[in-house]
Amino acid sequence: MMNLSSTMKAYGCRYCVSPLKQLLHTTNHHLRFRPRSPPFFSSSFNNLKLPNFNLLLTYNSLFFTTEHLWGRSGMNTNKKMVEHLQQYGVISSEKVARVMETIDRALFVPDRTPAYADCPQEIGYNATISAPHMHATCLQLLEEKLQPGMHALDVGSGTGYLTACFAMMVGPQGRAIGVEHIPELVASSINNIEKSAAAALLKKGSLSMHAGDGREGWPECAPYDAIHVGAAAPEMPQALLDQLKPGGRMVIPVGNIFQDLKVVDKNPDGSISIRSESSVRYVPLTSRDAQLQS
Repeated sequence: MMNLSSTMKAYGCRYCVSPLKQLLHTTNHHLRFRPRSPPFFSSSFNNLKLPNFNLLLTYNSLFFTTEHLWGRSGMNTNKKMVEHLQQYGVISSEKVARVMETIDRALFVPDRTPAYADCPQEIGYNATISAPHMHATCLQLLEEKLQPGMHALDVGSGTGYLTACFAMMVGPQGRAIGVEHIPELVASSINNIEKSAAAALLKKGSLSMHAGDGREGWPECAPYDAIHVGAAAPEMPQALLDQLKPGGRMVIPVGNIFQDLKVVDKNPDGSISIRSESSVRYVPLTSRDAQLQS
């Protein structure tokens, strides 16, 4: 019997990291358990008899456990994926559950990949789509700033999944902007969204995807009530802080070797409040060329 709950913390990030680099950078600081850990490290698993398998690191997270467990639990529909996230406390918001049920993750991952497994999936160009528990976590952290009519920015939008979720939450009177510096991913994300429940919002123009350097944000539609960043910045990007509306919130991983998922609130007077949500492991928020050469 394995007790995982007291020792491990999963990671979620958008870009691929080699297993060796991940292993070298993994420390007790990163592995401490927190109450908001993903489901596969929940205390509910303390008494679960797990099969014998090696502790292997892949890409960007210690997600081998959830992939193994969920892969055998009939995780073959989007609805079941959301129900599992609810069951183990990752999703507590009904609104987040509804939007994740509405936007089918299978439309945003490559063919012949396990769309509903709680792990990142490669999407090409040294990038991945993050694990469902990371999407759920970020949606819940930003939920209050994703009300109808609000503006949201998704930096490093990849396949367009989270941007589509933002669009469904802010509705046709709001704006959801995705910025991705790989043009080919921008094109494929548009195709993905056109097949999804967010297609009408894309056609209307309240949802749009753009090729550009996300470190500079997207000033044309600023200020934003909500900003999500999918790679780790060495320090808080000033351009994104400037584009955050007073009363708005940004969720961004910050750090180099040691990183935290930061929740950044801009107060009505323009001052900034920052707290750490959890320890994470992302690769740097960087240029297109650096990403392609990594």
